[in-house]
Amino acid sequence: MKKKVIIIGAGPAGLTAAFELLKAQPDQYDVTILEESNEIGGISKTVQYKNNRMDIGGHRFFSKDDRVMTWWDELMPRQGKPSFDDQKLGREKKLRAGGPDPEKTDRVMLVRGRVSRIYYRKKFFDYPVTMKPETIKNMGFGTTVQAGCSYMKSALHKLPEDSLENFYINRFGKKLYSMFFEGYTEKLWGRHPREISADWGSQRVKGLSIRAVIKDMWNKTFSKKKDNAKVETSLIEEFYYPKYGPGQLWETAAAEVKKMGGEIIMNTKAVKINTDGKKTVKSVVCDKNGENVTMDCDILISSMPVKDLVEGMNDVPANFRNIASGLPYRDFVTVGLLVDKLNLKNETDIKTLGNIVPDCWIYVQDVGVKLGRIQIFNNWSPYMVSDPEHNVWIGLEYFCAEGDSFWNMSDDECIKMAINELVKMGVISSASDVKDSHREKVKKAYPAYFDTYSQMDELIEYLSGFENLYCVGRNGQHRYNNMDHSMATSFEAVKNIISGDTSKVNIWNVNTEKEYHEEKTEAAQ
Repeated sequence: MKKKVIIIGAGPAGLTAAFELLKAQPDQYDVTILEESNEIGGISKTVQYKNNRMDIGGHRFFSKDDRVMTWWDELMPRQGKPSFDDQKLGREKKLRAGGPDPEKTDRVMLVRGRVSRIYYRKKFFDYPVTMKPETIKNMGFGTTVQAGCSYMKSALHKLPEDSLENFYINRFGKKLYSMFFEGYTEKLWGRHPREISADWGSQRVKGLSIRAVIKDMWNKTFSKKKDNAKVETSLIEEFYYPKYGPGQLWETAAAEVKKMGGEIIMNTKAVKINTDGKKTVKSVVCDKNGENVTMDCDILISSMPVKDLVEGMNDVPANFRNIASGLPYRDFVTVGLLVDKLNLKNETDIKTLGNIVPDCWIYVQDVGVKLGRIQIFNNWSPYMVSDPEHNVWIGLEYFCAEGDSFWNMSDDECIKMAINELVKMGVISSASDVKDSHREKVKKAYPAYFDTYSQMDELIEYLSGFENLYCVGRNGQHRYNNMDHSMATSFEAVKNIISGDTSKVNIWNVNTEKEYHEEKTEAAQ
């Protein structure tokens, strides 16, 4: 008799778990995914507005985990012919022999150039910050000397890494930290970096530092063994990207899950987790179109927010319930704007349609505006934009808290504010440049590392005591994971389920082990 597996959430972690279970042992498991919304992909979804598409938060398809790279490639193979913009511009990319033609087929990964820069005092700086002549010119000689002295001081006298602020200062020096990290981090989290755990930096910045940047520049310029050179994930120059955005890959994965016999029930929210109070999850109560339905399970894989999972469980001791209820999140708003052009001059040697700036992301360090980042969807994929030769489709990213004054703005109020900030920054000339607009709101986009997060290990130990409960994914583990890390938690969970291993240590250790962070050879990319 098949074991009944319920998976909460049809995002990267949930879909990966379903796919892997059904692929490995289709005769052993009856798999059902419960998805609260009517969309596939979680925060990795692609939103379509009219004939333009939005990537919520931006998702580069690159990983240090070869299992993930292989998984993506098998589901959506890399392009074998030039994309629309590469054809028009004569740009060369690493194409796969016999790979699909993006002009003729949709199920294809594009090879894209990685350009992300910081916009600070109306000037562009590389992200991560480099020591190029252009950087020194933009900073000015005096500021550059200050930054260099500050970095040397930090290299000689390390601060205790008991906060995100000290984490950054140790790697970049206080001057560069104050210029390029302090204000942006406070925008992102709504807290000063001194109040945030250094764990966030360990998971997101990993091995990145001034030393790593200089090493990377040296390798690219002088190394005779480029195939064996090592590169930090944050320094990659190319990545893969689905033709129609990240949601396309997860919609494809969902279709494959269904082909293998899995069921995906949309608009169905898990509201209660019935347990025996000690070791076993018995069933899940879900709200389906306003009606409560109880579904028995032998195994529960949860990618729902830990806060909500624990709130829905019965007989949870008060101390663990308090930890879960105090876990903080940051919520997210993207404003899409369709414009004829940007007032940002392309001074790079990278060719683009319409000669727009080549950035995928622009990080906005200016503390005089609330705006955190600007996505230029044309540069992620020309197929995300209805007319990429004559229109620029951008996403303005804001970080906030559900229920605050910014979150509660009407669409018109929010869009007007976003447009005014772009005019103030000189990115567009006036509101009349905007041809169309759209707003998207995302709850619990970013698990935060303060408040009761310091007691997270206690909660992990408690949840791990339930033998048939597996917590996976970003919100499932309250960890700011990328897509590949979320997928890796599911790989580990499925491995344990199939082997009968009720330990959860390997699942929770994804994106915490030192060797996972450090380096990857270019040859394996």
